[in-house]
Amino acid sequence: MGQAQGQPARSARCIALVGPYLSGKTTLLESILARTGVINRQGATAAKNTVGDASDEARHHGMSVELNAATVEFLGDSFTFLDCPGSIEFQADSANVLAACDAVVVVCEPDEKKVPALQLILKQLEDRGIPHFLFLNKIDKAETRVRDIVPMLQPASTVPLVLRQVPIWESGIVTGFIDLALERAHVYREHAASEVIDMPKTLADREQEARFSMLEKLADYDDALMEQLLEDVPPPRDLVFDDLSKELREGVICPVLLGSAENGNGILRLLKALRHEAPFVGATAERLGVEDASSCAFVMKTFHTAHGGKLSLARVLAGKFADGDTVYAGDTEERIGGVFSLLGHEPVKREAAMAGDTVAFGRLEGIKTGETLSSEKGASFAVEPGEIADPVYGLAIEAKEKKDDVKLTAALAKIIEEDPSLSITHNQDMGEMVLWGQGEMHLRVALERLTRKYGIAAATHPRQIPYKETIRKSTEVRGRHKKQSGGHGQFGDVVVTIGPLSRGEGFAFSEKITGGVAARTYIPSVEIGVRDYLHAGPLGFPVVDVAVCLIDGSYHSVDSSDMAFRQAGRIAMTEGMPQCQPVLLEPIMAVEIAVPSEATARINSIVSSHRGQILGFDARPGWPGWDVVQANIPEAEIQTLIVELRSATAGVGTFHAKLDHLAELVGKAADQVLAHHGAKAA
Repeated sequence: MGQAQGQPARSARCIALVGPYLSGKTTLLESILARTGVINRQGATAAKNTVGDASDEARHHGMSVELNAATVEFLGDSFTFLDCPGSIEFQADSANVLAACDAVVVVCEPDEKKVPALQLILKQLEDRGIPHFLFLNKIDKAETRVRDIVPMLQPASTVPLVLRQVPIWESGIVTGFIDLALERAHVYREHAASEVIDMPKTLADREQEARFSMLEKLADYDDALMEQLLEDVPPPRDLVFDDLSKELREGVICPVLLGSAENGNGILRLLKALRHEAPFVGATAERLGVEDASSCAFVMKTFHTAHGGKLSLARVLAGKFADGDTVYAGDTEERIGGVFSLLGHEPVKREAAMAGDTVAFGRLEGIKTGETLSSEKGASFAVEPGEIADPVYGLAIEAKEKKDDVKLTAALAKIIEEDPSLSITHNQDMGEMVLWGQGEMHLRVALERLTRKYGIAAATHPRQIPYKETIRKSTEVRGRHKKQSGGHGQFGDVVVTIGPLSRGEGFAFSEKITGGVAARTYIPSVEIGVRDYLHAGPLGFPVVDVAVCLIDGSYHSVDSSDMAFRQAGRIAMTEGMPQCQPVLLEPIMAVEIAVPSEATARINSIVSSHRGQILGFDARPGWPGWDVVQANIPEAEIQTLIVELRSATAGVGTFHAKLDHLAELVGKAADQVLAHHGAKAA
């Protein structure tokens, strides 16, 4: 069985475990740890005793909410497995992990409903050229024949899914499998290595049929194999394994293996496939464009631990890194404060990290997830970090106790450093801080972590919508400010016209003063006073699309001043604006919704229920079986859009929104906004 040319004497590889929500990734990691002797007994997610998903948040919700890492030894090789969350709300953790992995195991159930979620994952791997296997988990619970399952899952992949095994069924139960490359039959032993048996005569035809199908797909990329098949010459076993390895690494096939992680079935065969066929770090560095680097490591994830401080999980792509070494990332210089292996989130001190190792570096305070470390200052190469999805759900957040305001900001900065798909915006107009993320559960977990790790209780509420107001009519009005209080008084007198502008024109100020009716030196002060008023009009919201023209006025040679004319300008606006038929404006967002095609009709209904207007839809470029729906939706209606969207699409739908225009809001909806605003102001 061929291994990669240039294989290092000590082979350390990095393998990501990804897959749709609840497909069994954490259970697979647990089974691998048990099979390789890292743990004595396999735990279970239901029992809340697994190495992965050890955080309070993961166990409380019964799902992976962040990356878990574990390193094992198998037949002399070192493998670090990175268990990535399956929920789309937490998949940002895998974005940077995937960049520096040698190969990926995509864990999937034999369930047609998971095809869209599977496609999301496979598309990402295919676009980035990352070799990947498909581990068909829970095969013991499959209700569909494998010969039908693979064609059912094929639409999720643009490369052929190549079945490597077929199950052995007895009385409706999967009792083992036939390895199509080795042409051997195995019987499962629960939580133990499978046992080789004689090929069942009843399955001989099925094995030959499935093996020929596998070889046909391999032969599409190997002329010598194709010639042997055409001439009915049995290909050498070594050639078959070489082709499986070569075509996996080139990304032209996706091998499919079977098993049951819960029962420990199929684990040994998966490990052997990874050992013989997954690329080594040299090939990964070449894929990432890291060439001729004396040392290079890519930071895949940041952890803030209670006792060990900050840990930066990194893949060493070239060279060597040791405790105390100085490293550089751009203009940032840091010194490594310890090198650790991780078992879940538990750091274990270790020796220097060599090319291929996946380790945690301690106390790199200025280094962020997605950055490339080098031992050379000013290194010209950098691994391209993973792409983080735009946030789709936001809540205004504040500390429940005023004394925690500063602590809240610092704690949120650490949480965002751990999870870059979270972000904070400060809305000055609304006077609030908004925490953004990938969905309702995403923010809920972040808030729970805020309390558990940093002891800060935060209050959240729906974020305020930046309504504006404008006018429909014009008017002419005088604003006079006169005050006498001994000594110099205050006098400013202006006449202005106020009128509407076209939508989107903002604000315009002009003057048509003739003669000496108002000293020209005071005109800028009048404009300042007018602008002062625009922060809150008659309805209580910022004023836009208004033109003001100064046409007349008078001044006093002693009592007039800049402040007096500023006040006069403000008075004119205060008295004139209510006469101009003020109207509320709401922000309308241009929304692009991406969903599987079978859900498009439901999305149209959801958009309509959110006062949205469908502009059209089309096939999503490069995504077979997906549509993109274009719509205009009021920003006030987008707050919960993602929740309904995910519900209607088995968790895979998403959207991108940007401000398009402001539109008049009238009737009951406007009355509700004004009533709420008035109550809040009171």
